[in-house]
Amino acid sequence: MNSTVAAIASAPGVGAVSLIRVSGPEAVEICGKLLRCKLGIENSAERYATLCKVVTADDVVIDEVLATVFKNPRSFTGEDVVELACHGGVLVTRRVLERILDCGARSAEPGEFSRRAFENGKMDLTQAEGIMDLISAQTDLAMRAAHEQMQGKLGDQSEDLREMLIGVVAHVEAFIDFPDEDIDPDTGAAMLKRIDEVLAGIDKMLATAEQGRILREGVRTVICGEPNVGKSSLLNGLLGYERAIVSDIEGTTRDTVEEVVNIQGIPLRLIDTAGVRSSEDVIEMKGIERSEKQIELADLIIEVVDGSKASERLLTDEMIGKRSHILVINKNDLGVSDKWSGADGVKISCSSEGGLETLGEVIADTLMLSENAWGGHAVAINARHQECLKRGRVALVAARESLEIGVGAEFSALDLRDAVEAIGEVAGRVDTEEIFDAIFGAFCIGK
Repeated sequence: MNSTVAAIASAPGVGAVSLIRVSGPEAVEICGKLLRCKLGIENSAERYATLCKVVTADDVVIDEVLATVFKNPRSFTGEDVVELACHGGVLVTRRVLERILDCGARSAEPGEFSRRAFENGKMDLTQAEGIMDLISAQTDLAMRAAHEQMQGKLGDQSEDLREMLIGVVAHVEAFIDFPDEDIDPDTGAAMLKRIDEVLAGIDKMLATAEQGRILREGVRTVICGEPNVGKSSLLNGLLGYERAIVSDIEGTTRDTVEEVVNIQGIPLRLIDTAGVRSSEDVIEMKGIERSEKQIELADLIIEVVDGSKASERLLTDEMIGKRSHILVINKNDLGVSDKWSGADGVKISCSSEGGLETLGEVIADTLMLSENAWGGHAVAINARHQECLKRGRVALVAARESLEIGVGAEFSALDLRDAVEAIGEVAGRVDTEEIFDAIFGAFCIGK
């Protein structure tokens, strides 16, 4: 934290502009050694871009850049920050960064700028994670959830629960220190009520875990069915372009094809599988085995049947289990067989793309992730938040049981402290170095 760090903050490759970020107590001084400006970098107006030349130690010009100074604490990291917008060539950007390092800065570690912002109180841990969610968002819904998290709403929710518990802990520990002052029934009932309120708040946050996983990772969606029912055509229709080969020859698809698509604001990891049937072809049998494996791993199964024929379904209810399942009755343009006319499925025609919009709506409703179903959920927790909240819930239930049966305030106090610490870890209110390393280590260099 006492050193000054620098890194390229824009994406790698060739572009019009590259951004280099320098942060730390000597950021302005270091940049002053390599920048030639009309007024000098030290005297440049804060938050105003100044046209400067980057020069070598021998005063040879490397590039012409726009330099912007952000004084602490009014910067992203809470430290002095200088951002250099240079030309976007790979070589020139590297040379400018090397010059900054030669003048006394060191290369930033992955996520170090965001970590400094966290440690300087510019954001909590959930807001830092929201940055990564925003960068990796693949749909509007995921982007909206990331924005809400960056605004601190998830951190505020967890902090409200933590503060409620701190009051309970203080009361119990006061009783331990002053045993002669007994807890009267009314006070004990009030404490149990407060614990119940915290438990309800935890359960409400835990209920968003599956939605959060889907928004961040996508829904593993397997398109399956017998050969030549239109699985690859459906994949192409949902993607909006021809990704998979389509033909009337059975067994054309012999391996799984995977692509990501945005359906009703939900990222779907679409997996087109080989048609499942009895076969003696070694290669096709291998594809069928992979299809069966993908069906077992799916979050959502889209089973396709040929609606113009009186064929049987591929999957039984036992094979589907508790996973989400949608029956798609394809080839609606060829007429619908009596077998499928009253079936509970989505009737479509991949050749004319009829019914695909309806299928998208059914997918959103099935997953309970439509805009209406999402409703007022500002944010959704991730796997780390879920683990913290589950630990907090276990400790809180134990504390409640101890208070209710009166086995000893000391036992309740220990469990309550564990609950406070676990809930505090959501927003980073405790000093857990390993957690910080794991989170910020996943960031890209320069963020």
